[in-house]
Amino acid sequence: MEKQAKEEKWGVAHVYASANNTIIHITDMTGSETIARYSGGMMTDRDRDKGMPFPSMLASRKCAEEAKEKGLTGIHIRIRARGSQYSKNPGMGAQPAIRALTRAGLRIGAIEDVTPVTHGTLRKKGGRLGRRV
Repeated sequence: MEKQAKEEKWGVAHVYASANNTIIHITDMTGSETIARYSGGMMTDRDRDKGMPFPSMLASRKCAEEAKEKGLTGIHIRIRARGSQYSKNPGMGAQPAIRALTRAGLRIGAIEDVTPVTHGTLRKKGGRLGRRV
């Protein structure tokens, strides 16, 4: 009596973590079809808490549940910060989001940083005289 191997279905979890919000977007491997999408702002009613760890954890847990319902067994994670001339470090919600995806029972394939990095210099917005307060 042979065990029949269960077919694995993989997806990609795009985690955008800034200081103000965390967005978790799970797609198929090509990135063209959305499977689940939640943000920290959907989990809390206070604007100042959108980028905090707890709402991002709730959002990623909800995302993972929806993905498992649709048949995903594993995900590759792509983390993105604001990047460019802004901060290259992800916000506070990135690490709890990854932990919640792991604890929800999804297998983790690869974790990569896809923050856009400038090659050279980019002028900051605000013009030649800067932002006048």
